[in-house]
Amino acid sequence: MSFRLSQRDKDIIAFINQFRAVDRDSLVELFFKQLKSPVNACNSVMVRLYRLGLIERTQQYSPTVYLPVDAKIKKSSQKILHFLSILDVYKQMCTYSVPKHVVVEDKPTGRKGGVEPDLFCIFKGSPFWIEIQRNQYSEQKMQDKINLYEEFFFSDEWKALHWQPEDRSAIFPSVILITPVRYAVTSDHIRIIQVPSIHGLMEKYKSSAKSQKEARTKTDPSSDGIRINLT
Repeated sequence: MSFRLSQRDKDIIAFINQFRAVDRDSLVELFFKQLKSPVNACNSVMVRLYRLGLIERTQQYSPTVYLPVDAKIKKSSQKILHFLSILDVYKQMCTYSVPKHVVVEDKPTGRKGGVEPDLFCIFKGSPFWIEIQRNQYSEQKMQDKINLYEEFFFSDEWKALHWQPEDRSAIFPSVILITPVRYAVTSDHIRIIQVPSIHGLMEKYKSSAKSQKEARTKTDPSSDGIRINLT
């Protein structure tokens, strides 16, 4: 069957395998928006891939959500909404810059019970671990989560992660909490950023960049701006 697959087919299958649950409209946005009839083109491709047995689908959501053929989640599982929220964060990033080294449900310690962010990626040149909080938790539970990151920081294991730069010192990623609720969590060792969305993150640093540029311009009239490092 592989001879019938185009590169786009292979890319779509790989993307679904990576993100675990992908809705039809996201596929249209990411793979078909340049076409004259993107929705029809997407529907046609996805029906073909489904009939070939290369993807699974659940029609309990509208639009249809597609899953890997070896999906370990039930088609009615609430876990699907979790994966769709991760996908939404990724898509928001793509409107600014396509993230690199994307890992869904990263387990950098390699063991259960350690640091388990919903998403890792290098975004606009900076590494991030992203926690997406769809539900509200207690302050203590969120601090416990941050404490796990601190434990990992002191282990030094993170310095050997595959994405670390070879030409300079290892970088410990900033931790982004995507949450509508601000938690009173603290750390003296890792950077924690709390925002309601990636759009909120970019607005925050856009404002920061503007303030820093204005401050620099006051002291140096020849200044033409600065580079904001998200880490």
